[in-house]
Amino acid sequence: MTPTVSLSGLTRRYRDQLALDDISLDIEDAAITGLLGRNGAGKTTLMRIVAAQEFATAGRVRVLGASPVENDAILRRIVLVREDQVFPDVKVRDALRLASWFYPNWSAELAATLVAESELPATRSVGALSRGMRTALGNVIGLAARAEVTLFDEPYAGLDSEARQSFNDRLLADYTEHPRTVVLSTHLIDEVADLLERVVLLDHGRIMLAAAADEIRGSAARVSGSTLAVERFVAGRPTWDRRSIVSQTSVVLAAQLDEADRASARAQRLSLEPVSLQQLIVHAAGGPAAQSTDETRGGTLA
Repeated sequence: MTPTVSLSGLTRRYRDQLALDDISLDIEDAAITGLLGRNGAGKTTLMRIVAAQEFATAGRVRVLGASPVENDAILRRIVLVREDQVFPDVKVRDALRLASWFYPNWSAELAATLVAESELPATRSVGALSRGMRTALGNVIGLAARAEVTLFDEPYAGLDSEARQSFNDRLLADYTEHPRTVVLSTHLIDEVADLLERVVLLDHGRIMLAAAADEIRGSAARVSGSTLAVERFVAGRPTWDRRSIVSQTSVVLAAQLDEADRASARAQRLSLEPVSLQQLIVHAAGGPAAQSTDETRGGTLA
């Protein structure tokens, strides 16, 4: 099966910075993938290259089986909505009309619904919108385009918690009805954790992790209880975030737990709690796990 997006040896070098470092990655169809990482990790650069808004220094990019560069047939099947999106100096309704001409799967009905829900002023100039309103306009275009490859770069900038939840709900509902490849980059990992089916973690232009979200969620657990019992339980296994108060200790065990482990924990009166996806990603980007996988530069999301 041909991946929807296939990157091979992708490198992007600026004059004094290596933004992407020999990345190889396959993203399959019909999944919501989180592209995660700290500022400067290379997320926006990667998305811009996939959408042919920027050129790679080296490597190969294939989207829907072909290069997107100067390929109108492919570009009409890709939508990229960025935090710093630049719109023409037109009214909101005209910006939406222009978008509808470009994307063959455009849903005028969905766009109208989203505009009403977001309370976007259709007759106001885009340049006069607040940051949150510009984000909402970009999100309307990104969803209503129903492009086969939909890329959202920080789609929550300037939005309050209610608007963020509304976007998540609309994204999930429309994705369920009209499956497509969605790549979403954000710092608000816990807010999107339930949406993500796959995760790609970038750090300093390299892929540190590429895996199914469920696999990552089950890769660690916080163990709490008496210090002696905790130390006995985690002995010989990788741990991080150790905290101790008097005779009680809490530690994150970076390992899959089977039923025997859980039975042992119950017998020793230890508490086992799941670790949030955000905690796992933060640790993978900057903790011992990141160091141990520093040479990993490629991945497959199947």
